[in-house]
Amino acid sequence: MIEVRHLTKSFGGNVILDDVDLRIEHGESVVIIGRSGGGKSVLLKHLIGLLQPDSGMISVDGENLCGMNERQLIRVREKFGMVFQGAALFDSMTVAENVAFPLQRQRKHTAAEIARLVARTLDVVGLPGTERKKPAELSGGMRKRVGLARAIIYEPQIVLYDEPTTGLDPIVSDSIDKLIMRVNETLKVTSVVVTHDMRSARRVGQRILMLHEKRIYANGTPEEIFTSADPVVRQFIDGVADPEDVLF
Repeated sequence: MIEVRHLTKSFGGNVILDDVDLRIEHGESVVIIGRSGGGKSVLLKHLIGLLQPDSGMISVDGENLCGMNERQLIRVREKFGMVFQGAALFDSMTVAENVAFPLQRQRKHTAAEIARLVARTLDVVGLPGTERKKPAELSGGMRKRVGLARAIIYEPQIVLYDEPTTGLDPIVSDSIDKLIMRVNETLKVTSVVVTHDMRSARRVGQRILMLHEKRIYANGTPEEIFTSADPVVRQFIDGVADPEDVLF
């Protein structure tokens, strides 16, 4: 579904990604882990065509994104749903209006059809009857669910998650993880999850990629990653700081 070859990207002479290779199959759930500022979000933006690489190739469902014009990229982006770290809901809109936003832009459905799709999607994410609420009336976990509903309402082939459990307590995080897995199974989507939450990575990922030193450093099943003896992988999984990084 997604293939990246020899991806390199710099900003102002600062190399962020260097010769990155990865492959994600149809229907696969892949988690990307790595240190803050290590290029995970930059990599996600390349997958959806918001950034163009300095060199290399990104292919989505057999189409090379590199060199596409904006109209072509918009067509490819319709394959994607995006769940943002802070949910990125419009505060002035109701839950229903937020979830319906992608459909309103498409202008392919009647108001009645949109209302039915919104109700159905909110039921999928466990929020039936919340259509008239505003984001300020929702908990953090509920806002994440609304963000997910907006991402899947038009049934994309790929869903990208940027830190879906950040700022949530362990119980709510577990419910979000289970929801991600249910969406994968129900809609048969390809999922790419960027996270620092190791419990979440272990639960939702069929495969884990570790981005380190500007490239994919480790690639394996959750069992392989979490039992790895590699010191770099082990340090990140265990959350142990380098002595020189400790502030006194």
